[in-house]
Amino acid sequence: MNLLFLGTSAGVPTKSRNVTGIALRESKGKGWYLIDCGEGTQHQVLRTKLSFHSLNAILITHVHGDHCYGLPGILASAGMNGRKAPLTIVAPAGIKAWLEATCEATQLGLPFALEFICSDDLPSIEFENMAVATFKLSHGVASYAYALTEKNIDAALDIEKLIQKGVPRGPLWGQLKRGFDIEFAGETLTSHECLLLKHEARKVVIAGDNAQPELLWEACAGAQVLVHEATYTQEMAQKALEVGHSYARLVADFAESVALPNLVLTHFSPRYQLNPLASPSIEDIRKEAQSAYSGALYLARDFLEFSLDKSGHFAEVASE
Repeated sequence: MNLLFLGTSAGVPTKSRNVTGIALRESKGKGWYLIDCGEGTQHQVLRTKLSFHSLNAILITHVHGDHCYGLPGILASAGMNGRKAPLTIVAPAGIKAWLEATCEATQLGLPFALEFICSDDLPSIEFENMAVATFKLSHGVASYAYALTEKNIDAALDIEKLIQKGVPRGPLWGQLKRGFDIEFAGETLTSHECLLLKHEARKVVIAGDNAQPELLWEACAGAQVLVHEATYTQEMAQKALEVGHSYARLVADFAESVALPNLVLTHFSPRYQLNPLASPSIEDIRKEAQSAYSGALYLARDFLEFSLDKSGHFAEVASE
């Protein structure tokens, strides 16, 4: 699983950072998921190897423009580039109403079907290689986090258990290996209990705007990575509270409390500059978070890519 940041600025773009957009690529094949798509996201995608033909779903965390204004353009480009396969959009109800009005007003006819799933219902969605769970956050509008967990992990049959239960070698073993449950000797044997996974499921939690990181306690269970906004530093705590955002120390304290292995901060206010010698700078956000968090801390930047391998090791991918 790879995380590629397409935009890391809060509210408005800067000369060096676009507004929010994150691509999560599956470990096998070219399939990927887009979490949020602020204005200009399709331009960012053009600078990567990502293809809209391989896009499995778009997940929108909330209705604020810096997280969704790029959606109509992405859909239009996907259509003009020949996409025919249906596309799933998971988003708050307001996104559907806005998108339908935009398509009608601009006469945007798409050559592929859209399947809209309302995140306000806190759905759990199963894709071919990924399971997505939804969690409610605290912001001025309904805002959500998405926990993405890989499926179809390489596994071997628990032969010792099957022999112990007397299940004969043959078709029944094959069904279990392919993920099907079986009935044997009046007992239901699930594929899950008869397989030995070769590694733990990889799980990444990507949160929308959120003033209460502790709401992610359940979402982060078993996760190797949390991506969370750190719009401000603690000196701006009152401002953060007023606008429903987090500051670096607040997120770091939460990540430390749940022993999270890896924390990626993003969605930085334009007031924080890239130059570490400037004031205030993104380096201030890093220092504040490091003072409270003992895990592996990363600060996202546009086009920074990370890889989460089968062993759970999370690391930056060297740029080409």
